[in-house]
Amino acid sequence: MSPFPPAGVAAVYPAQWQGLWDWQGLSISYVSSGGGSPDLDDQGPGQRTAATTAQPALFIHGFGACKEHWRHNLAELGGSRPCYALDLVGFGASSKPPSRLDGEPEDGLALRYGIDLWATQVATFAREVIGTPVQLVGNSIGGVVALAAAMQLEREVSQVILIDCAQRSLDDRRLGEQPPLARIGRPLLKQLVRQRWLTARLFRWVARASVVRRILTVAYPSGDGVNDALVDLLLTPAKSPGAVESFRGFINLFQDRLAPDMLAELSIPVRLLWGEADPWEPVDEARRWERTFSSVRELRVLKGLGHCPHDEDPRSVNAVLEAWLAKADHH
Repeated sequence: MSPFPPAGVAAVYPAQWQGLWDWQGLSISYVSSGGGSPDLDDQGPGQRTAATTAQPALFIHGFGACKEHWRHNLAELGGSRPCYALDLVGFGASSKPPSRLDGEPEDGLALRYGIDLWATQVATFAREVIGTPVQLVGNSIGGVVALAAAMQLEREVSQVILIDCAQRSLDDRRLGEQPPLARIGRPLLKQLVRQRWLTARLFRWVARASVVRRILTVAYPSGDGVNDALVDLLLTPAKSPGAVESFRGFINLFQDRLAPDMLAELSIPVRLLWGEADPWEPVDEARRWERTFSSVRELRVLKGLGHCPHDEDPRSVNAVLEAWLAKADHH
């Protein structure tokens, strides 16, 4: 059976862009485009000719999304450099193993879903498939993954670009910021979301076209780009076997990596691109990161855009990304 999404989603990318990579026995779906070099197509994985001077970029999607979420970006940005996007394990057309939470027995099949798992996937993909140095671009939780992958890759990453990076307000270390009732109810919440019967019901409720469309109208405040094709693009992977397991793993991440901790440690350039109207990740926090961390070199705020500006207004975002990605080519 083909690992790629059925017709409608698979058609987002040309067949020649699509690839599969075996990672720890798991099937990882990815796409690659462009290169800015006529002999790129003759290169093997991880190889690069002298003519290919533009550093590759790897795009990392957010929670509930997939590599197709970058469809409006890879086609244009691939004109000047090799561009890649992959499905994180548990999402898109990649394998979706069962989840294993703290205290649950190891059975050799289940995975501990979390930032470090996905970061290791990204770092290994960069080394084995793309070759380094590489630039990482992440949206939402993909931004946190990009930062964690950069810490693993160290000098093999030339820069990280965060697009509305997830701030993970539900992490236990940020519990003091929550309202009193939320703090009191946290132990009960943590017990409930471990239960498969509950997470399965919640997932089935979320994974409906009407609900996804409502969420998108909040995430994309301008309304641009919200259509049946986008809803189908996000829903198709959610209907595949195992999709509920990565959902269960993710909503149980109460103690995992936070972006500020990694920004404090990184020395490579980090650039922030933010939708001013993001309903979930306040731009004021991005401004604080810019003031606080020396690794943050630039912050660009996009007026009127929300949580996924790369899809809501790809033309504006691509112009910024093109300029920022080019900065690494000269170092």
